[in-house]
Amino acid sequence: MTRQDIAETAFRVWGRNFYLDTSLSFLARELGVSKTAIYRHFRDKQALKDAMYELFFDHYADYIREGFNKAFAGEDDAESFAAMIRVQTEYFARNPWKFIFCLAEVYNDRGPENISEELFKRGVYALRHRHIARYSAGYPSFAQMITASLIFWVAQFHKRGCKDPCMINENPGEDEIKDLVTFVEKTVFHGLGLERERTEHVDFDSFETSAASRDSEHIENGILFKAVAEAVAEAGPWNASMDMVARHSGLSKSSLYGHFKNKQDMLRQLFVTEFTHIARFANEGIKLSAVPEEQLYLGIFSIASYLRLRPEILTALSWIRTRRLNLGRHASYRPFRVFEAIRLAPCRIWEKVPVETLSHWIMFLIVNILMRPPEGVNFADFPNESIRVLYRFITLGVEGFQIV
Repeated sequence: MTRQDIAETAFRVWGRNFYLDTSLSFLARELGVSKTAIYRHFRDKQALKDAMYELFFDHYADYIREGFNKAFAGEDDAESFAAMIRVQTEYFARNPWKFIFCLAEVYNDRGPENISEELFKRGVYALRHRHIARYSAGYPSFAQMITASLIFWVAQFHKRGCKDPCMINENPGEDEIKDLVTFVEKTVFHGLGLERERTEHVDFDSFETSAASRDSEHIENGILFKAVAEAVAEAGPWNASMDMVARHSGLSKSSLYGHFKNKQDMLRQLFVTEFTHIARFANEGIKLSAVPEEQLYLGIFSIASYLRLRPEILTALSWIRTRRLNLGRHASYRPFRVFEAIRLAPCRIWEKVPVETLSHWIMFLIVNILMRPPEGVNFADFPNESIRVLYRFITLGVEGFQIV
């Protein structure tokens, strides 16, 4: 048994539970050894996780280096983007456990800039190259929107066909991988593939004024749910405790059990309640127009506005990037049908995509860009222009920024 044997097994064993429990006992049982045998190679669990971090980047860089370098050698910006998207999608499709590690231990905690630095050390120049830098000056950057989209669709791919929402498809077929690569590339380049002329006629200023003028008191702000949201925002949905909620609410822990059966019920009630408010707020915004392209922007802007006004909810909802809370389908899919009534005419690639998955993609992107605001900008002051940029990406892809 080598250090690499242990690390590779840890990717799989801990990845099954999305790194919520990184028990060395589970790992030793999977390897058929004692914990002492693991300690002969790693002084502690953190040393093992550090080794996994290095191994992930070594493996990832080795896989994508040739494709990236070929892309950078060309002068065609569009083809460079396409080549980079294809090789990254293929890597994460073929390596589900390393994909989960990247989400749980790399992307969420350290951010795309540090990922770029790690790749740079290994000869992959990623964000430093002119093709990326040229289109990453604004906010959100191309790199952020493309990466978020790629992550979302790869996650959907690994979950496809699994009845248990916490399981993944470990052995995808070659044709499945090829189809995913094609889909992600087209999605990034074309977005929904709407008609450019119709999206460019959206009167952003007018709709933002109309949507923002709605009384913010429509956003309900119960003391108890606010306390739950603050606890979740502080410690994450898995580590938030009833004691923390009691501290935030000023209530005793025993009195909380008069409102919630247990911690799982507390989380379920929080998210069901907030999902209902978000969906209602978005639907009220959508009603301000009868034009589908305008309705889409109003829905996106309304969701973003709601979350800007409720930073504790936004932070709590960042769990959406993992979809690991089991709230039941009825509860968890309520906000993912917000755009169902909008009669858009997206390009044919979207024909087989369920409407809740489309809405979930949009919701995922909104939460993602709001959770990474420009330096020095707080949630409430998040610029409307950034929401317009996201809308352009959703509707037209990178084509909307005239690189092709």
